Amino acid sequence: MRTAEINRKTNETNISLFLNCDGSGQSEISSGVGFLDHMLTLFAKHSGFDLRLKCDGDTYVDDHHSVEDIGIALGFALREALGNKVGIRRYGDALIPMDEALIQTAVDLSGRSFLSYSVEIPTEKVGSFDCELVEEFFAAFTRSAELTLHIRQLAGKNSHHIIEGAFKSVARALRAASESDPRFADALPSTKGVL
Repeated sequence: MRTAEINRKTNETNISLFLNCDGSGQSEISSGVGFLDHMLTLFAKHSGFDLRLKCDGDTYVDDHHSVEDIGIALGFALREALGNKVGIRRYGDALIPMDEALIQTAVDLSGRSFLSYSVEIPTEKVGSFDCELVEEFFAAFTRSAELTLHIRQLAGKNSHHIIEGAFKSVARALRAASESDPRFADALPSTKGVL
């Protein structure tokens, strides 16, 4: 089983996170940020990863530290769970409609951190959630997971739908990239010999 457990404590957040890349999409999420709980629950479901998360953060300041630090912890967990990456497909992509929104994601579990985020969210907030934190989450996740991630919005007017489409699209792309490739079960998907 490809699993990881991350405990990360700073002056701003205290996070415990468990990830199973060979799960069935089960989740127990308590981030302290209601909208992020919703996004991570559907992320787990659509990736097929089991995810348990508890975050105690300084949300009395705002949600920024919690959202960013959860992205960091989730990225570390994915990197640890995938280990040396032998036998994985490495690349994944997804095109996900969410009502009027359409989001395209491509991922490379490359060992190199790069985020291309082309998403225009029309409102500053969804409920009490700051929409600019979506990019912060994916930037933190990308850096700590050491992967290349492209997220592109092709259509969309509703902020909730756009963000949900992004999380679902990233989840589906990661699912494809992290799956075992039976044709190359003992091979590293790189000509360099390391990822």
